[in-house]
Amino acid sequence: MSEVVSINTAEQQPLLKAVDLKKHYQVEQGFRKPDATVKALDGVSFTLDAGKTLAIVGESGCGKSTLGRLLTMIETPTHGEIDFQGQDLLKMDKDTFKVLRQKIQIVFQNPYGSLNPRKKVGQILEEPLEINTKLSKAQRKEKSMAIMAKVGLKTEHYDRYPHMFSGGQRQRIAIARGLMLDPNVVVADEPVSALDVSVQAQVLNLMMDLQDELNLSYVFISHDLSVVEHIANDVIVMYLGRVVEHTTKEELFANPRHPYTQALLSSTPQLNPAHRRERIKLVGELPSPLDPPKGCAFHARCQFANERCNVEQPKLAEYGKSLIACHAVEEQRI
Repeated sequence: MSEVVSINTAEQQPLLKAVDLKKHYQVEQGFRKPDATVKALDGVSFTLDAGKTLAIVGESGCGKSTLGRLLTMIETPTHGEIDFQGQDLLKMDKDTFKVLRQKIQIVFQNPYGSLNPRKKVGQILEEPLEINTKLSKAQRKEKSMAIMAKVGLKTEHYDRYPHMFSGGQRQRIAIARGLMLDPNVVVADEPVSALDVSVQAQVLNLMMDLQDELNLSYVFISHDLSVVEHIANDVIVMYLGRVVEHTTKEELFANPRHPYTQALLSSTPQLNPAHRRERIKLVGELPSPLDPPKGCAFHARCQFANERCNVEQPKLAEYGKSLIACHAVEEQRI
């Protein structure tokens, strides 16, 4: 079992803790061929404090969304622990699990696909209350109206269908639905990637205001580091199902250490010429999770790779304020 990686120094117990989370899928390869194992997530650990935002970044296929589904128990981990308020969600009784699961909610990427087009906004928002609480119809409507006001929706929106709203308004509805059960943690899976840039800023500011008002904690999944810089406290960079760098937002943008993190940052657009980095072009494609390379999964695309990288998988280790899995960093070749 891998160690629980944490860059938090506070003595308080973390609100959410993941320990060595793994999710493996068996995939059929065809007639008379053995099934293959896809390691979508392969040993991810972290802690998250109340009122903080942990960003998960990486290319498509790195395991970000899989991690989000595990944290919200949409899927069950193949291995590992998910501790919420000191209790392991995977080992508790059914009744306790039902209550605590409500405290970790998710906002999906696509507001056009995550809302039922056949239901009005009021029905969409009140459905979680109808299933999980004993509130009366009047009480459910009162609460939905209050949450709508918090996310910037008007009372007349209550009786409208999702197709009558813009993308930004639909994402506000999705955020409101995620808040209906008074969660402590919201997993936001690429919540602004489908929106225009101007609308992205509005939704991000809304999420930050709600965090301050409700003391929410976010697990913010994104491929866009410019968005992460706006909202995150800590950042985990993932590659092919594993953590390659875990650090504070300030440290990541000031002093990225892992070659993959450096490449991601170099491709992030910057309006200020003083903040622009020399572009690092990655050679080759992201390896197939069906046939991952031996050693470091990134070695075939890394300019600092040597023979050790080809055969030995690097372990996550502490370097100053960061946790990094890289032989080149360990050997001070970067």
